[in-house]
Amino acid sequence: MTVESVRPAASEVPELLEPPVAGGRVPLLGHGWKLVRDPLAFMAQLRDHGDVVRLKLGPKTVYAVTAPALTGALALSPDYIIAGPLWESLEGLLGKEGVATANGSLHRRQRRIIQPAFRLDAIPGYGPIMEEEAHALTERWQPGGTIDCTSESFRVAVRIAARCLLRGDFMDERAERLCVALATVFRGMYRRMVVPAGPLYRLPLPANRQFNRALADLHLLVDEIVAERRESGQKPDDLLTALLEATDDNGDPIGEQEIHDQVVAILTPGSETIASTIMSLLQVLTEHPEHADKVREEVESVTGGLPVAFDDVRKLTYTNNVVVETLRLLPAVWILTRRAVADTELGGYRIPAGADIIYSPYAIQRDPRSYDRNEDFDPDRWLPERSKDVPKFAMSPFSNGNRKCPSDHFSMAQLSLITAAVATRYRFEQVSGSNDATRIGITLHPHRLLLRPLPR
Repeated sequence: MTVESVRPAASEVPELLEPPVAGGRVPLLGHGWKLVRDPLAFMAQLRDHGDVVRLKLGPKTVYAVTAPALTGALALSPDYIIAGPLWESLEGLLGKEGVATANGSLHRRQRRIIQPAFRLDAIPGYGPIMEEEAHALTERWQPGGTIDCTSESFRVAVRIAARCLLRGDFMDERAERLCVALATVFRGMYRRMVVPAGPLYRLPLPANRQFNRALADLHLLVDEIVAERRESGQKPDDLLTALLEATDDNGDPIGEQEIHDQVVAILTPGSETIASTIMSLLQVLTEHPEHADKVREEVESVTGGLPVAFDDVRKLTYTNNVVVETLRLLPAVWILTRRAVADTELGGYRIPAGADIIYSPYAIQRDPRSYDRNEDFDPDRWLPERSKDVPKFAMSPFSNGNRKCPSDHFSMAQLSLITAAVATRYRFEQVSGSNDATRIGITLHPHRLLLRPLPR
């Protein structure tokens, strides 16, 4: 028997298919119009057309993936890198030398630098700061007053990140600057992703000038942080010190641009996603008081009526499940993109080298094929006896593979602690002027959530 005799004949090799094209495109804008008008519904309905679907974003062809297993393949395969419309739109903020946007050997080296700060055994060291900030949040609120959840959520997210990872006691003014600037920048970046009309964004229009001012303030804020540390001469055991003392593959200090981009990656996407999730959690506690009551009961049973502490978090099963269910239904990061570096296939469909791939964790995590009562808020679906039935990759709020968010344990700890602290002390109701509709940009969160805290 020869090798040739056991090879399948050419006619026996399955021919890769071209993915179907989604309906509803319009001249010039393609499907970008639908991604601007109602992106969540549009991404969710793509599953009705197949596991892989072709879209047109302006002149570009983009491949949308709708099946959980295939999003896992994207994350784990070396045939795909961090690139595409999302990352191109983010480069103005994140740069090209930070861990969020780098690929290959640069990304691996950067992960090695930052990973020690997020090791599981490092997280308890941040516990006292997380406790202090969670309780300071509730102390600031006046019973019967009005909470602007956007500014409050950003403030606590920025302060925890800055104090834990950069060892900086930054004033509320700096967190407020970041909050205002990020809201403008991320909204503008989403438009640039779905409607790639480059020359239009260089015109001196009011929206473009506002975007450019906000972006400049973000980078100025980062430069201030790095300059203050250098001038202080201090070297605390934190992530900023690790960056300032890091070396490249030749043993030379890493460049100033890489330090800048790494600090941007620590402060901005992390603060934006955590703050967005805190806002969503406050919305959940308001809309589902029965779950807020259960969180309070669990916390009091664990703490004996004392203020919740970091060490209590691991015992708060129901509270943690409320956070996970919020991440499922209202993921801050609702859309992701990748780029194929070689001719390859997904689910039997041909994906050419250079093609951009897009998928939505929001749509994946609400897929009725993966979840019973998929639109219901049900924290108990994450009990061990039920969560085993969730398909692999159908729940990936922190991504997978070598692009998995390194701060997943850090993020979960602070989210659970904040949820426990606020639900134990207050119940909430919306006030006049509140708009809890979902604001869609690079991230998701309530548009303008205004709440009245009422003492329990």
